[in-house]
Amino acid sequence: MDVAVDASRITAARRTGTERYALELLRALLARDTVNRYRLYFRDAPPADMLPAGPQITARVIPWPRLWTHTRFAAALWASRPDVMFVPAHTLPLVFPGPAVVTIHDLGYRFFPEAHTAWSRRYLEWSTRHSARRATIVLADSEATRRDLVALYGIPVEKVRVVYPGVDERLAPVTDGAALAAVRTRYGLPDRYLLFVGTLQPRKNIQRLVQAYAAAELHRRGIGLALVGGRGWLYNPAWTAGVPGVVETGYVADEDLPALYSGAEGLVFPSLYEGFGFPVVEAMRCGTPVMASNTSSLPELTGEAALLVDPLDVTAMAATMLRLTSDRALRARLIAAGRVQAARFTWDRAAEAVLAALTEAAEAGRRSR
Repeated sequence: MDVAVDASRITAARRTGTERYALELLRALLARDTVNRYRLYFRDAPPADMLPAGPQITARVIPWPRLWTHTRFAAALWASRPDVMFVPAHTLPLVFPGPAVVTIHDLGYRFFPEAHTAWSRRYLEWSTRHSARRATIVLADSEATRRDLVALYGIPVEKVRVVYPGVDERLAPVTDGAALAAVRTRYGLPDRYLLFVGTLQPRKNIQRLVQAYAAAELHRRGIGLALVGGRGWLYNPAWTAGVPGVVETGYVADEDLPALYSGAEGLVFPSLYEGFGFPVVEAMRCGTPVMASNTSSLPELTGEAALLVDPLDVTAMAATMLRLTSDRALRARLIAAGRVQAARFTWDRAAEAVLAALTEAAEAGRRSR
């Protein structure tokens, strides 16, 4: 089987969830499958050691400033005519030959249109609809995203496969006191802190999170609130203004995340909508108890291993933060359940499911010729 892959997202200097998904999934897929041929297409040259190497893997860099997917990548597909094409991040070319598998991570722009520019919203609407309809098989990160695709775009439910992403399996509890102290010092954090990880934007519900933290008066108890992530579109400085104990770290290095998770009193993740909440599973892998929203994909990711709250109820969030930081028996139960739950999400399992989808799509393409 000759597989063409849009690998353009993995070379981003600062990877968010979508870029991390593409990189880790491709690593696992190429390590697992040493039989089929893979042609990887990049817009920027990747580091030599970024992906596994092998005689069945070739890479082609096609620099191009704009509309790369619909022009240069599409032209390469017409020239090579692969058995199947895989795009791990949302958008298929406008016109291309043969069958395709695409991952659609979420439809957040439909639920929070104000979080996008008008042009970006129109493009996401068009590209997601086009990709979901043109693909032979659509991969969704969660049952919640599959339901959205079926309800909002009329995609046949049997065409959409739920493939849960994995998380970095190197994530594990950090118990070295010196390492934990060094990370706290690096980011200006107190000995005790609650942690949020993600882009600071309206969909992540930062304003209500900070309000709940202030209402719980955790600062008086010596517990800070660490907001880890860059400022996103429509970030408002007023969300945190005048609230003591809140620390914005900005974007942090991946190697610091295990210690940040491990040193936290808990992860607080009251996002309004998630296709798949990576920080929730990452925290559970590090032995960190979790508070998360009772919306979108988060209940299916957490199972019984987290405290779920209405993300619109500041009072309930404040009360849950107090429980999370004071009830030792509850914390122990959440930590134990979280490790079991997090073990469900591995990149090897995701790669196995993606390989099955690619094989099925390629076979469907052969039958239709």
